[in-house]
Amino acid sequence: MNIELLVKNVQVFNAYMKRFVKGNVAVKDGRFLYIGSRAEDTFEAERVVDGAGRYMIPGLVDIHLHIESTMVTPKTFSFGLIKNGVTTIVSEPHEMANVCGVEGVKEMIRASEGCTADILYAIPSSVPATPLETTGGEIDIADIDELLQDERVICLGEIMNSVDVLRDPDCKTNRILNHVRANYPNLVIEGHTPKKLVDLDLARFMFAGVDSDHTEQEVASMRDRLYNGMFLEIQEKSMTRDIMDVLIEEDVAELFCFVTDDVMADTFVQDGHLNHLVKKAIAMGMKPEHAIYAATYTPARRMQLHDRGAIAPNKAADFILLGDLEQFRIEAVYKHGRLAYDAQAPYEQEREEGQFPPHFYRSVQLQPMSAADFEVDVKAADGEHLCRVMEVKNGTTNTTELHKPVQAEAGKLQWEASPFGLIATFERYGKNGNRAYGLITGNTIKRGAIATTYSHDNHNLLVVGHSAEDMALAANTVIADQGGFCVVEEGRVLAHVPLPVGGILSEEPLSTFGETIKELRAAMESLGYEHYNPIMSISTHSLPVSPALKLTDLGLIDTHAGQVVPLIVE
Repeated sequence: MNIELLVKNVQVFNAYMKRFVKGNVAVKDGRFLYIGSRAEDTFEAERVVDGAGRYMIPGLVDIHLHIESTMVTPKTFSFGLIKNGVTTIVSEPHEMANVCGVEGVKEMIRASEGCTADILYAIPSSVPATPLETTGGEIDIADIDELLQDERVICLGEIMNSVDVLRDPDCKTNRILNHVRANYPNLVIEGHTPKKLVDLDLARFMFAGVDSDHTEQEVASMRDRLYNGMFLEIQEKSMTRDIMDVLIEEDVAELFCFVTDDVMADTFVQDGHLNHLVKKAIAMGMKPEHAIYAATYTPARRMQLHDRGAIAPNKAADFILLGDLEQFRIEAVYKHGRLAYDAQAPYEQEREEGQFPPHFYRSVQLQPMSAADFEVDVKAADGEHLCRVMEVKNGTTNTTELHKPVQAEAGKLQWEASPFGLIATFERYGKNGNRAYGLITGNTIKRGAIATTYSHDNHNLLVVGHSAEDMALAANTVIADQGGFCVVEEGRVLAHVPLPVGGILSEEPLSTFGETIKELRAAMESLGYEHYNPIMSISTHSLPVSPALKLTDLGLIDTHAGQVVPLIVE
């Protein structure tokens, strides 16, 4: 029998039995044909690979991530995926949709054409996530119908606005859910399910059609989700000792998988991708077979990708050869039966520019700023006033709300003379010119300033600082770059990262860009930022679905109540 590839003498991972079985593997037409003891006596292969006893596992499948979180283009992202053994992803272009609407989603899909990794897509369901922010684009029912005509679109992305789903039957999110359930009953619906949703609220959220969660877990609420059959997508920040003990000790292999969600470019280069989570799970005591299962078979089945996630007849021949199972050392990666990465051979990426339409490179519609733009007008008498202050905490992207006294004088809040920094946001799409201000403290910077257009989910210009002059310089650098990050101290730019594509993506090669992000992280930390991921931390200061006090161009947001609240406590 003629075949394309015969891989001999390998330990093959059998997903159905969750164990390794020694044998040979035949590949024909880019799919697995046979797994067993037969070899050259049966097959005439174009290529024969001696596995030399190595471990053969399916290509990894990551079903919940945002390419834009790495701030690179799909082709650059694919380049990074393959060397880390990730052959299929489901990306939700939520950030590009917030900037450019349905066109942004289409252009991300188009930019994925020709990538080695299979990049499938989730429709951003929450653009904007709430009515509490101004975005560059929106996604509504007509857009969903249009996007579902593309076979690369396979699910409805995370439903984020749980507050309105539970309290407002006629809200936009419920209209979308009702439409999808009525017209696309088999479409997978992904969820963003806050820890506070338990018991009846959790049941009501699931009853609305949302049956998965990828957010940060804690044991009690996670058990509630498991008991109700909710599918859990475990990202690294949820891989704590107590969470992993539940996943290891309980018989819940069919109810969870590993996902990356958001990966910074520097950690992508340094630590890897989904393979990093598999390696970590093994190091924390999970059997290798179970960790692999949770990164291959279970996620593929969740997304109804029945043609992959296992090494079996008629499945896509996407696989990894591991030299060491416990260390998860990748030696080769194959896509559709063809060698895509060899650890012993050069693996380089060429720079590509102009991958998106010209207007994607002109999305920041703001004029240069001065220190006066960071004066905070208040309608208050001279003297101290109790103000809301956003407290940043290491270990989480959640914030807390503090009430602290700050001096007002001649209608201006004297924030520079206070112990607190200023956080400001400016609508950058040229829609309404909104701006809003708040105070900030905790594990954030203690001096200087940081500005960015990479601010979830609206991606308006966000500036944090202790000096109005530094804040203006940081803001102007980002505006001149048509988006990005800038860190300033005492009138000197310490680091800046241009993100010219929609103000959120770079076209630099991954290795180069990863080093730039590493330098950005170091510059933020040099100003006193104390956080496991300062870039993600500051990026979520404007996320109105993440607890507890955030800032959008409409003002300070009490995210639990889902409403704008004043800076001065009334």
